[in-house]
Amino acid sequence: MKQESGQALQLLRETFGYDSFRTSQEEVISTLIQGGDALVLMPTGGGKSLCYQIPALVRSGVAIVVSPLIALMQDQVAALRQVGVRAAALNSMLDADQAQQIKRELLGGELDLLYVAPERLMTPGFQNLLMDVSIALFAIDEAHCVSQWGHDFRPEYIQLSALHQQFPDVPRVALTATADAPTRKEIIERLGLEKAQQFINSFDRPNIRYRVAANSSNARQQLLRFIKLDYPGEAGIVYCLSRRRVDETARWLAEQEVNALPYHAGLSKEDRAANQERFLREDAVVIVATIAFGMGIDKPDVRFVVHLNLPKSLEAYYQETGRAGRDGLPAEALLFYGLQDIVTLRSFLNISNADEAHKRIEAQKLERMLGYCELTSCRRQALLAYFGDQMNEPCGNCDTCLNPPETWNATVSAQKALSCVHRTGQRFGVSYLVDVLLGKSNDRIQRFGHDQISTYGIGDELNATQWRGLYRQLIARGLLDVDPEGHGGLRLSDACRPVLKGEHTLELRKEQKPERKATKKPKPAYNGAHAELWDALRSRRTELAREQEVPPYVIFHDATLMEMMEYRPQTLQQMERISGVGQKKLDAYGEVFLQVLAGYEGD
Repeated sequence: MKQESGQALQLLRETFGYDSFRTSQEEVISTLIQGGDALVLMPTGGGKSLCYQIPALVRSGVAIVVSPLIALMQDQVAALRQVGVRAAALNSMLDADQAQQIKRELLGGELDLLYVAPERLMTPGFQNLLMDVSIALFAIDEAHCVSQWGHDFRPEYIQLSALHQQFPDVPRVALTATADAPTRKEIIERLGLEKAQQFINSFDRPNIRYRVAANSSNARQQLLRFIKLDYPGEAGIVYCLSRRRVDETARWLAEQEVNALPYHAGLSKEDRAANQERFLREDAVVIVATIAFGMGIDKPDVRFVVHLNLPKSLEAYYQETGRAGRDGLPAEALLFYGLQDIVTLRSFLNISNADEAHKRIEAQKLERMLGYCELTSCRRQALLAYFGDQMNEPCGNCDTCLNPPETWNATVSAQKALSCVHRTGQRFGVSYLVDVLLGKSNDRIQRFGHDQISTYGIGDELNATQWRGLYRQLIARGLLDVDPEGHGGLRLSDACRPVLKGEHTLELRKEQKPERKATKKPKPAYNGAHAELWDALRSRRTELAREQEVPPYVIFHDATLMEMMEYRPQTLQQMERISGVGQKKLDAYGEVFLQVLAGYEGD
């Protein structure tokens, strides 16, 4: 029998094992219980799922949850079943008998939540099935997929607007962690949520440290040092722009004794599924992937996300980095950013088949991404401001706060760099331009007669690396354009004229080597017997997870194990007070973990 509305807090404590609601959770839950619609923007790891899971248990009927990915459905269902909630998912991984069994449970009123893909939900057959079911609510997860301008657009999501016409009395909630103001407006219009209450929470993820480093020729070595020195034995995600680089990076990391696996659309469906499964179910796997990987990944203990190439937009960057530290513990987002990334992404944009309006919007998004990379001020403030979320003080947990970059008056050098582009005919790439500025003598320069122009050899104040960095920043500032045919040649933009004429002073950041500033560790430094207890708790969790064929974090999050270590409960009553230990998990695992802790009572 379903609970009454006054028991939402009781469900939170007894079923899910948490003492209190987070920001706006209680208000969202109350709105849905009372039959109202809601739009919820909440950062990854902020507790979006509880916003519809608790109303699903309070209201009469079954909650239909629209989810875009099978992996997300499976994780959510496994976690709900662990706490005693009757949940299931209908997806293409099921055989006919399994699908029929779930449909029988649905019609028999034996489910509290049913997860489905939007494609299945909108089929006539499934719509007819729902006519015979009491529906508690519709939850539309990853609602930003409805935006045609977004990085995760799913055409099927647009059809979900029909839910309100077919089921006018059923409350709906749309949830996402990534939506700027235009995307929010589009979600409301396309899903018919004009009358919905909006709950816009802060986008801030204070536990994530943001860093940007120059993508020099040794980025792979920098990545290896980062993993081995800062995050040994931890789970992480490394994003690459191409499938080839994914394969090469994963192979190379594996050769360096990092437990790394590739993931991209070029792999077989079986290999992708197997690698994702290992990432979810093992404690220390690094997945190297294209952006095909990640949406809906529920793994809470990802300690780092690295981009080896520039993302296309701040929305994509925020979404991808948000997969780190979902458990609230310290995590890191490291972006390697180089000149070739700008050339490649701008070339992709110029030669794409998109209409001019779409190209213009994508170009603006890329400009904002480039501007973020070249910041000399707090990165978190700029990232939050992009989503309309103001932070009054610098965060103190990004590279520009921890290691403020030096700036220099680059006006004269920029004039030389821009003039060299002009004097050589606005058709050469950075490497050639740098050779001209440094007065290199080679057949190509002599053949074009560029050893005779005024900018030949005038750049001895900077070395080749510094000149490349200067050109990168000039492109990022929009003073230079990349050849639209995709050959990497540079052209002057209208915006460069004030600099060339000396009407505008240009302050740029100095090129510097990235510094590792490990002021926060991903978890407490456990030594001696403490390390043994930590390993014992995680090992027992892994054993239980393997027995039940679920990821370890479905049993308990790392944060819950850490609390056990801190408070050392000795009785079930004490164990019940640990965050994340609800009644069902207390019954199932309380004695098991008390036994592990008892072996280390004197430590």
